[in-house]
Amino acid sequence: MAHTNESMVSEFVLLGLSNSWELQLFFFAIFSIVYVTSVLGNIMIIAIVSSDSHLNSPMYFLLSNLSFIDICQSNFATPKMLVDFFVEHKTISFEGCMAQIFLLHSFVGSEMMLLVAMAYDRFIAICKPLHYGTIMNRRLCIIFVFISWAVGILHSVSHLAFTVDLPFCGPNEVDSFFCDLPLVIELACMDTYEMEIMTLTNSGLISLSCFLALIISYTVILITVCHRSSSGPSKALSTLTAHITVVILFFGPCIYFYIWPFSRLSLDKFLSVFYTVCTPLLNPIIYSLRNEDVKSAMKKLRNRHLSFWKTREHHGGT
Repeated sequence: MAHTNESMVSEFVLLGLSNSWELQLFFFAIFSIVYVTSVLGNIMIIAIVSSDSHLNSPMYFLLSNLSFIDICQSNFATPKMLVDFFVEHKTISFEGCMAQIFLLHSFVGSEMMLLVAMAYDRFIAICKPLHYGTIMNRRLCIIFVFISWAVGILHSVSHLAFTVDLPFCGPNEVDSFFCDLPLVIELACMDTYEMEIMTLTNSGLISLSCFLALIISYTVILITVCHRSSSGPSKALSTLTAHITVVILFFGPCIYFYIWPFSRLSLDKFLSVFYTVCTPLLNPIIYSLRNEDVKSAMKKLRNRHLSFWKTREHHGGT
């Protein structure tokens, strides 16, 4: 369907989470805390992993890269949502909307692939421990990170290539706090059935294939751990529980959206908020609170800073 620039909408209106002023203030307070905590928590993980030589292993290298993706995901839409709680007419430019779609799918696609890489790391560590150092070297870890970003960006570009050229000539209200791809596609002035199928296929393939790969990996790992020893698998099980919890909480809403992407229920906004605002908190909370190595490194970093400031105070007072 041909269209001209004159027929294109220049901006979209975001309807947000609620019209109630009291609810918006409540949401602002809650999501501000979640946003700041997730950003600082993930920065803390990167700082701890890079400063502690005991955490110089493939698992923590991948974990710090996961934290970096979570910092990016925290910032693609949440700051604008927080500002928009105090704005009556919430708008976003066409370019800004396309940028949000591109960033979200890049970060989500990258995180999926990185979670698969982390599962592979645990698989080698537990199922082939004698070969772990040989197989999981720094070069392979860097390749995993590169592939995860490449897949995420390609996944996103494949969506954007079709969305940018859609004729948006009239309706421009997006019933969310950010430009959610299925909601934006529905606003096009044409039959979008084929686009909806393409979106579902593209996103469904990457999410379901990654999820199945993770389920198979962790099933094999859990069987191996249980068969190896009846007394000593507690530490491995604790690490695996953290990984599996993140996978379920990350992929649960994701698969829901991709199975029913174009039927909107009241539950959808709640899941959108959880997915975009709360998911980046999973990494620092679940991995840090359940990981003795990270907690130990955290204490050492804190003690180092305390001794540094005490030394400065002592020299300043003499």
